[in-house]
Amino acid sequence: MISDEDKIKATILYNLRRKKIIGGVHTHYDTLKRGFPSHLGKDIEKIAKKLIKEGLIITKPTSYGLQVSLNKERLAEIEEIITRIIKIKF
Repeated sequence: MISDEDKIKATILYNLRRKKIIGGVHTHYDTLKRGFPSHLGKDIEKIAKKLIKEGLIITKPTSYGLQVSLNKERLAEIEEIITRIIKIKF
């Protein structure tokens, strides 16, 4: 069975993939929480940090805050996670 954590992980990756936030294209770190209920904020923060540690999301510190994007070298793995959990094909 797929856990809630896996669903959140796949949704974060899917949202970035759908908006083509890959490699050199970045978005602000706080946008990862968009679309989720506010009471899940801490869970999303924890899962996002785990995705960064796993190398699926890469970070770029800037003067105006932390920016994130999908790791383009692991895009096939990211799409496999999304397809397995959310059942969406690319």
